[in-house]
Amino acid sequence: MLTSTEFTNAGPNIVTLVTVDSGKLILSCNMTTPYGAMEGHEWRSGDKVLQKDTESNAFTSYTIEGKMEEHSGLYDCVYQMNPMIKGQVNISVPPQVVAYKKSEHGNEGDTGVLTCKSSSFPPVSAWVWYKNGQEPLINDSGRFIVKSGSNKTELRILKLNIEEDTGNYHCNATNSFGFGGATVNLRVRSRLAALWPFLGIVAEVLVLVTIIFIYEKRRKPDEVLDDDDGGSAPLKSNATNHKDKNVRQRNAN
Repeated sequence: MLTSTEFTNAGPNIVTLVTVDSGKLILSCNMTTPYGAMEGHEWRSGDKVLQKDTESNAFTSYTIEGKMEEHSGLYDCVYQMNPMIKGQVNISVPPQVVAYKKSEHGNEGDTGVLTCKSSSFPPVSAWVWYKNGQEPLINDSGRFIVKSGSNKTELRILKLNIEEDTGNYHCNATNSFGFGGATVNLRVRSRLAALWPFLGIVAEVLVLVTIIFIYEKRRKPDEVLDDDDGGSAPLKSNATNHKDKNVRQRNAN
């Protein structure tokens, strides 16, 4: 795949090109008119310097590993001259839309929030939300609030209804190169569903208390029996000692 543009300014003309070859993107700039002294080149993306050299050629290139969809954006080839000359290489693709979460949960009566993003270039010019392929969801529908920017859209659903709002929601984006979309599955739970974990803990505690109570109840008769046996033993011992004392007294007489 080849795309080319010609960058024109007050100085020399620069022809830019994007070539896709074996999983690589080759960005190139070629100055097509005579130029003066040159100290080298730089490749930049925004304020970040990606590559630099000290060559004085009219042609310069920069190679990226990956697909166009993964590296869309604006790239500058800078000729280090006086004054500085630069060309711009655009990697443009349709919107690459991703859902912030593919599956969302909400409790009945609460507000549900669904989010989609696209960081590709060119920026998204329009976002549209659908539910199960039906009519677009718009702000004046009463319970739906849509907030969108160039790289993000958010759908808020007020007072979630377990029967009406459960389902798949589609966020579609459009830019000058095409369109793209993603799907978010929303599940609405009954408010009682949030109590089930707590009720489960309470049930476990009650079972444990019941077991302890039954165990203590069965253990008490055994303890009472042990106490009765222990109380009679000293009486028997005292009687024996008294008898032995009388025998010794008779022997002494």
